[in-house]
Amino acid sequence: RALSPRPAVAVRCQEGQLAVTVRRDLFGTGRPVRAAELSLGTASCPPLSPNPAQAFVTFVAALHECGSTLQVTPDSLIYRTTLFYKPTPSSNPLIVRATPAEVLIECHYPRRSNVSSGAVRPTWAPFRSTVAAQERLQFSLRLMDDDWSRERLSNGFQLGDSLRFQADVTSEGHVPLRLFVDQCVATATPDRSSSPRYAFIDLGGCLVDGRAEDTGSAFVSPRPRPESLRFLVDAFKFAGDAGNLLYISCHLRVSPAGQAPNPWNKACSFSKASGLWAPLEGTAAICSCCDTGSCPSPG
Repeated sequence: RALSPRPAVAVRCQEGQLAVTVRRDLFGTGRPVRAAELSLGTASCPPLSPNPAQAFVTFVAALHECGSTLQVTPDSLIYRTTLFYKPTPSSNPLIVRATPAEVLIECHYPRRSNVSSGAVRPTWAPFRSTVAAQERLQFSLRLMDDDWSRERLSNGFQLGDSLRFQADVTSEGHVPLRLFVDQCVATATPDRSSSPRYAFIDLGGCLVDGRAEDTGSAFVSPRPRPESLRFLVDAFKFAGDAGNLLYISCHLRVSPAGQAPNPWNKACSFSKASGLWAPLEGTAAICSCCDTGSCPSPG
């Protein structure tokens, strides 16, 4: 029988102190948080000296320390404090990759009979400033290096190169999501409606640039995860345009990860070998509208 996974935050209420153990992979995304981004209570108490090789960070504090509060009821003494996660700002101020969070922690001690130690299941609670962010989902679109391991430092390309795009959505605190790219448009100015204008992804997820001669533009299979989508586009420029700068804007959208891809939610690449459209997920039928140009408008 499989064992239950260790909780992200575990609390031990002891006679005169509490111990809080925090899993570095706090959100279960495979991306560990830094110990310096975690603190306990309004006094911002730091954790014990962390060992980078360990998968957990530990706090130990007396019940009255770190700005904890005490509530006395007829039957109990209730000590309350908060575990704070405050992520380091991204090096790019235009992109948010993590949202702050807090975990409310309580230790209950009966005023009558014996006092015993017991764990309290913490409750996730967002900061006031991120309540709306749970509804607002954080999207990102990045140019990646050749092996997809990191963001590309340069945005300069030669004709004949391939542009590697990775789109992501941060879905912490939300139901599991699957990301789609409905449209990507290239223009010579920041105005996405200006002319010349080239939509290389269109019709709600058809990578139409893949139909052009001598291109290998396509969605990359498999996805790294449902909330991430990668695609390749061969470098190009506008004919007759003396400039060497392109502006690219994309419309990203999500659907519940449990919902099967359909003509509204799709990622379709053109296969020159078969002469047919092929979906990243789902059946070939969802891509048939890429040929007719009559794809339904996403809701």
